[in-house]
Amino acid sequence: MQLIRGLSNISAQHRGCVLTIGNFDGVHQGHQAVLAQLKAKAAELQLPAVVMVFEPQPLELFAGANAPARLTRFREKYHWLAQQGIDRMICVRFDRAFAQQAPQQFIEQLLLDKLAVQHLIVGDDFCFGKNRAGNYALLAKAAAEFGFGLTSTESLRQQNQRVSSTLIREALAANDLAGAAQMLGRPFSLMGRVRHGEKIGRQLGFPTANVWLYRQRLPLRGVFAVDADTPYGRLQGVANIGCRPTLQGKQEQLEVHFFAFQGDLYGAQLHVRLCHKLRAEQQFSSLAALQDQIQRDVAAAQHYFRHAQVATNHDLAQAWPASQQTEQTDE
Repeated sequence: MQLIRGLSNISAQHRGCVLTIGNFDGVHQGHQAVLAQLKAKAAELQLPAVVMVFEPQPLELFAGANAPARLTRFREKYHWLAQQGIDRMICVRFDRAFAQQAPQQFIEQLLLDKLAVQHLIVGDDFCFGKNRAGNYALLAKAAAEFGFGLTSTESLRQQNQRVSSTLIREALAANDLAGAAQMLGRPFSLMGRVRHGEKIGRQLGFPTANVWLYRQRLPLRGVFAVDADTPYGRLQGVANIGCRPTLQGKQEQLEVHFFAFQGDLYGAQLHVRLCHKLRAEQQFSSLAALQDQIQRDVAAAQHYFRHAQVATNHDLAQAWPASQQTEQTDE
């Protein structure tokens, strides 16, 4: 997927596209429904399927530290959009000058002059421009005047409830990882690069991969059973997400101990999936007490994975009778 960072990098070769605009935080099932429409229309018109996002996200500019915690930082968002088969991602710097432009200016200068949008697909709650004065009605008027297509998406619903980034954050805060995964279409995960730390875990007998998350706020904290994509393949382990209060930590980070692993992960990019919450993050009176708890956490995570594998194998056997497991058809 091609990445264009900044309006100044949009050139003549990028004119003519099918476009959708939004935060796409989480790239969840609702977003995926929009992206499916985007790709279908792009294929019909034989044009690139393009997603426009903003950095920072608008609420992060206006609300600062009170903005909602992100489900996906920029790198993760790029990854998940690429997984959806999008041709191009345009990242627009969202500052106060950009936020103050008139809606008509946004339409004429960016959508028409710079991008020559042939079809626009936006969410049913999409607003833009100064004081959020731009809306679907204004876009419909512009579409009729300038001759581009326009589609309004309807919110995807599961169990009669709208799928949204807010609802996923609420599920994570309530430790409902299964509910969040259902709305995301995948387990909630974090990505980051392994950095050198203080090596405390190694001293305690549980070496950890320390992953800086570069987030103002995290949507959840605690200790989790996890699995991860690493340069050594897929590994299972136990992870702490938070500030490490026993060690007087201040920076929120992810620490992962992989079971029976001896390799070197420094500098590696990890993709860590949260499978099951074991407990809340807590402060211990001593390193010995922390060491004892980590040992219990490792045992609990290993127990979870053993039983999760048994349940998975049972479900597969139930869904695919043993007499038929050696042959599959394309029916």
